[in-house]
Amino acid sequence: MFKEMNNFTFGRTFFLVGFSDTWETQILYSVLFLLIYLTALLGNLLIISVIIKDHRLRTPMYFFLKNLSFLDVCLISITVPKSITNSLMNCNTISFLGCVGQVFFFFLLATTEVALLTVMSYDRYVAICHPLRYEVMMSHNACVQMAVSSWVSGVLNAILHTACTFSAPMCGSPEIHQFFCDVPQLLSLACSDNIGELVIIGLSLVLDFGCFVFIDISYVHILSTVLRMPSKEGRSKAFSTCLPHLIVVALFLSSGFFAYLRPLPKSPSPFDLLVSLFYTVMPPTMNPFIYSLRNKDMKMAFQELQMSR
Repeated sequence: MFKEMNNFTFGRTFFLVGFSDTWETQILYSVLFLLIYLTALLGNLLIISVIIKDHRLRTPMYFFLKNLSFLDVCLISITVPKSITNSLMNCNTISFLGCVGQVFFFFLLATTEVALLTVMSYDRYVAICHPLRYEVMMSHNACVQMAVSSWVSGVLNAILHTACTFSAPMCGSPEIHQFFCDVPQLLSLACSDNIGELVIIGLSLVLDFGCFVFIDISYVHILSTVLRMPSKEGRSKAFSTCLPHLIVVALFLSSGFFAYLRPLPKSPSPFDLLVSLFYTVMPPTMNPFIYSLRNKDMKMAFQELQMSR
């Protein structure tokens, strides 16, 4: 058994058993994934470009939104292009180092995004509940420190998850029933329970839940303040900037919680693939539409950018 574990753990290849075994269906999925990927890529890059070019959008909220768009570009780029390439080449494999890289960068970017979404809720709380202190509390230096802290938390969490996931020897068939190297699937290949990674996942979920509670508390205060606003325009503007953030948080965290708390079924299920799309593909794709369609400042900036051409 040791020889089998050693060869499997340090071998060169995992097999990503994605959406279908037939090549024709894989082509269909690859075309769909390509359209989604290009939509996410163009949408997020457009948001970054508009924020950089429009001086009116150089505020803390758009500073964090620019970071979020960059994160989304990276997050969708570590999983979807590989899946598209495998489908087109009819070769659903990924190297051991490639799998390690996917796990590391996925946790780095996902953890950073959760932290950044939490910071964005704090930004909205200060802007709406303490407008007179906003420039002091959300100074440029403070924003940079918050963004850097988010990235640092992502790096630390990624190192812990990657080290614990791949430290345990693995047995059996090297098949991953996902379109990318997802940790729950990798843990199912371990020869025995990977207690270390399970503990890290538990701690991560507790911290993510803490972020979720912090976001909820922030928005309870925001909602109570907004409802007391005498100006209808002020209430509308507050809701237009807060509702998109709530949608993003709910979509991202709820699907992630479900995927990592739900025990894996004994037989592969298309439902697991569908759930994984909600925390890997949907947020980066939907964010540009949510922020551009619900935000008047962004819509005006888009229109001016089109007119300047």
